[in-house]
Amino acid sequence: MDAVNPDLFPRAEPLPTGVRPSFSPELIRMALGIGGASPHRLAECLPFSANDATAGTENELQAVVLGDKKDVDLPIMIEKSNYYRNILKRVEAGETPRKVVADLEKYLNQAGEKTWENSWVRFPLHFLSPFAHRVLEHDFLQDKANPAGPRREDLHKFLFSRNGEEFLRIPVSYLLKLALADAVGSEEHCHPLLEETAGRLLGHFLSDNTSPETFSFHPVVLRPGFQMGKAAARETALRFLFTQFLILYANQHFHLAASGQRAMVYFAPHPPIRQQQLNEIISDSFYRELFMSPCLSGWDQGEKKHQYMNLCHRVLSRSQLNAISKLKEAGIIVNDLVTLPKLSNTSLANNGTHVSLGSRTLTRLLRDGVPGFGPAEEKNVGDLVIKIFEHFLPLFVGSYSAAPYRLDFWDFHPEKALGFLAHELDYTHLRMIWRRWRKKAQMKVFGNPLTPFGPRWIDRPLSWLFQLRGDFVPDFRLIDYPVALLSTDQSPALDGTLGNHQRLKEDLYALGVFDPRMSLYLLYRNRLFAQSGFSGFEGRHYSLFYRLLDDLGEATSLQALITALAFQYILKGEVSHADIPDDPTVESERRQVFFGAAIGIPTFYIRRNTDNRFLKRILQKMERTRFSRRYSGYIRGHQKEYGKALMRILEEDGAELIEAMGLNQTLKDLARRLEEPRECSALGRLTREILEQAGVSSPLKVSGEDFNRAAEQYYREDLRRAHMEEALGVLQEEFRKLDSHILCEDCLYQGAHKSLLGGRSAAEYLIRVKKDLLEGNLPVDRVRKLILLTLLTIHGNKKQFELDQMEDPAALHPAFPAPLAEACG
Repeated sequence: MDAVNPDLFPRAEPLPTGVRPSFSPELIRMALGIGGASPHRLAECLPFSANDATAGTENELQAVVLGDKKDVDLPIMIEKSNYYRNILKRVEAGETPRKVVADLEKYLNQAGEKTWENSWVRFPLHFLSPFAHRVLEHDFLQDKANPAGPRREDLHKFLFSRNGEEFLRIPVSYLLKLALADAVGSEEHCHPLLEETAGRLLGHFLSDNTSPETFSFHPVVLRPGFQMGKAAARETALRFLFTQFLILYANQHFHLAASGQRAMVYFAPHPPIRQQQLNEIISDSFYRELFMSPCLSGWDQGEKKHQYMNLCHRVLSRSQLNAISKLKEAGIIVNDLVTLPKLSNTSLANNGTHVSLGSRTLTRLLRDGVPGFGPAEEKNVGDLVIKIFEHFLPLFVGSYSAAPYRLDFWDFHPEKALGFLAHELDYTHLRMIWRRWRKKAQMKVFGNPLTPFGPRWIDRPLSWLFQLRGDFVPDFRLIDYPVALLSTDQSPALDGTLGNHQRLKEDLYALGVFDPRMSLYLLYRNRLFAQSGFSGFEGRHYSLFYRLLDDLGEATSLQALITALAFQYILKGEVSHADIPDDPTVESERRQVFFGAAIGIPTFYIRRNTDNRFLKRILQKMERTRFSRRYSGYIRGHQKEYGKALMRILEEDGAELIEAMGLNQTLKDLARRLEEPRECSALGRLTREILEQAGVSSPLKVSGEDFNRAAEQYYREDLRRAHMEEALGVLQEEFRKLDSHILCEDCLYQGAHKSLLGGRSAAEYLIRVKKDLLEGNLPVDRVRKLILLTLLTIHGNKKQFELDQMEDPAALHPAFPAPLAEACG
């Protein structure tokens, strides 16, 4: 890359908040050192192009504890709670209907149910090694930055005595961290390299609002070629497998399985059905008491962070309730007959994957203070990149990730089915989506539209009588959770000005939609250097992957390609903020295509005179468009043709980038997913497996509850095992590296390897224990050895990343510390 002469750029004073800098693509190209580059050279040197992008992922997992209600923490805590006892007293006094306690008892005593999602676990404190105990005591501090300070005031939640023995109760998310500390602390004469690596990884095990969450142990460099994004997928797969080792270790070493508690973690996108059912029975405060993370790990002031988690739940619960007034204003609810949502909302219990990309070039410019590209320019360009990227989001929905879900007829109350869409789309697009969704679900009787009345004793017979079966939704997680809040007229979210998110949050707070203290939800979010330590973007639109290497890997490659293409448009002066105006209607217009894809609606409508010139260009590439007969002044397009048009744009406009990044096979793979979705897409393959689990040929041939329960069982058993087998293949390759001593040049590393295996083969050891591992029967000492061997692999891969960075020390950024500062989602 050409050297940059700082004298070419005048020093500018920092811009005040709310002012967009004057935008000059040529100046930014000069700052990047590509002022007069040829098209081929430009493609090689663009941010996020060949050898520039680094990647890391955050993964939210589903936790469950299997066992009888007498042994598992969740039912024990419910039955011992003052909430439950007070209800019993009120029922006995005749002040509360018997149904309230009957429903709760049905949840607790349901025959055959031994699955308790997001339950905590409990075990004697003396099972912890001295090192694990020290970690626990540190996390019990009120402020971890002050080791001499007081302990948390809520320790009674975690410690209790039974028969004179002290017990510990913790969420599964924190169990993973303690298991790692204990596995290292229980090893006699543990090698310093293993202790050091384990100590660094402890902070990578935290919790979302409810679910366990892990983030990359180290970033990876995306090298050109078909394997580009698979580097991030391989790291994710290894981290998932390492998590399985830890949970198996905890089940055995802490005697959880022996005491009737078998903990599991796996990928699953939706809030569990039984948790939703419990939420319908109990109060919002008691729900938070049972399920909100106590934030033991990841934050210095855990109690304050826990209060923040509670705030997130209260805000989203209120927000969904306030959506009813918008639905009435939009004309979707036409009378006062509504089913009020609970004051407690379970959407924060959803689970997805976030893929973060960093640019080594942009990070270097910002770190070194190179004139021409400072924080104001980073924000300006970043917002425009996001607006461009959002047009391509429908390519990802169903193709690479999905969250299949069945809704019965009686679930089709707009105030429930539409989730948070009333806060994400304008009224015109909201009405269009609702009309087409009802049409897709065939909710008509004698040619007249019909929605459920409310009482199940009315809606169930109607459903049977008129064959109203509801609908099958490809990715309901994206509907049931506020993934992208709509801008207001006065405060656009992506206008390129500093402070625009805060201004929008204050507007949304006044509307009862959001809270200024929370992070703004966006589908593609800027990772600003000043906040994250690197400059890049975070994709938050991924739900569940059928396979990690193929689906997550290819999705990461495509995400990098589209991001680089957006920079190409901007730096060549082909797309500016004026081409995609910062208007709520324009914003809603482009996002409705994405939400329609998540619902599975085959068509959408765009204004003939839309102000979005970039969207117009996509429409020009589409086939099978026509003027709408229903909506005057609109053009009707098909989702499938929209995807093909995006493919043409990628192939035409991104030809040089595709060659430079070696992504020809990625484009061919995408074409197959779009052309043959049943056989090649993540949605098609996930749905096929769920139907096999349910024993039916179509989602509509089984009730919503039965389909969704079959999905949960598939995620918990077959998919978890498939992800483990996939990751074991990756670990096998990594162990061969250990055996060949490719990374064992220093004596310290060789010594750690020898201390574990005594000169024997790690790859052969893995082959010997694989069967018992997959069946969950591997003895604890062998599980510990796998944990320690994998620590060596993780250390070696991190060392390799650092060596890669030394080739181009442009932007050595931290391993994605931002999740520690995140709050919701």
